[in-house]
Amino acid sequence: MKKLLLGAGAVVIAVAGFALKTLHDAGQFKELKPHAQGRCVPVSGMVGAEDITFHPGLGYAYVSSDDRRATMAGHPVPGGIYRFDPTGATPTTLLTGDFSKDFHPHGISLYVAPDGTQTLYVVNHASTGNAIERFEVGADGRLVHRQTLRDTRLVSPNDLVALDAERFYVTNDHGNPPGVKQVLEDYLQLGQGTVLYYDGQGFQTVLQGTKLANGINRSADGRTVYLTESLAGTLSLYDRDLATGALTHVHTLPLGTGPDNIELDAQGDLWIAAHPKLLDFAAHARDTTGTRRAPAQVLHLTGKGKDLVISEVFLDDGQKTSATATAALFGKHLLLGPVFDKDLLACELP
Repeated sequence: MKKLLLGAGAVVIAVAGFALKTLHDAGQFKELKPHAQGRCVPVSGMVGAEDITFHPGLGYAYVSSDDRRATMAGHPVPGGIYRFDPTGATPTTLLTGDFSKDFHPHGISLYVAPDGTQTLYVVNHASTGNAIERFEVGADGRLVHRQTLRDTRLVSPNDLVALDAERFYVTNDHGNPPGVKQVLEDYLQLGQGTVLYYDGQGFQTVLQGTKLANGINRSADGRTVYLTESLAGTLSLYDRDLATGALTHVHTLPLGTGPDNIELDAQGDLWIAAHPKLLDFAAHARDTTGTRRAPAQVLHLTGKGKDLVISEVFLDDGQKTSATATAALFGKHLLLGPVFDKDLLACELP
């Protein structure tokens, strides 16, 4: 009996220790002190603006919008890609009204060729399976669909980064599709995510063992690839082989939060939206009513390579905005895109 009690006690201690570690790793013990630079106002009309990217020279942004709560409730409605101009007389324009009704966009990435031609890649969680949609921007500014790419390795695609009009990288945040196995990946912090490379002909796996590989982007010269892992709480830098697309690890920077998408500004600085309390985000994501809120955070990283310096430019407890996935900057305009909320947040920095 004594051995049995000792064994049971050891199990209880182990379970309690694991629970405390999970809470700590998820950031649940953090004390949040909300702050923001400049003036921020909500912008309606683009529900679930999970990913946002600015045209690097023209000052308007492309916004990936999808009502994920409607899908969760069993009544999906078509998502869309919008153009949003913070200074325009008509700031919001739907660009995909003529595209498939089975359109549920997630991550997006824009490539602007030297001649000004624009190619936009979009992760699409269609009911028929995950796909990457390739659009070109027409003379009237609307998106013209050119190609749908599918592969069995697109298990749980999240974000992507265009290298040119034919090639890109895409993250699989999990190694399993939605379900019990995916939940176990999260709570056991299993590294089963991947990064895929599309070379214009087919997909290949270039990174494995990532802990919720989420945001991905590249330097202006295309030689460095940046990757966030939400469960690991890190930003990693990779050297990119320009010929083969292979990635070689250079450096990993702990961020102390759950990073999401990565955007770059005109100076090459990184802007990373993050979830400081991951279990709050998980509860917010499960809540079909939208009443459970989750904090939102924006990090600004300056410098190069291993000398990146982190500063926190925005932190909210979920009242102004909830579960921000993207922070995109152009000039003094900072756009914050939530995963579920009906409004994105447009901030004008001082």
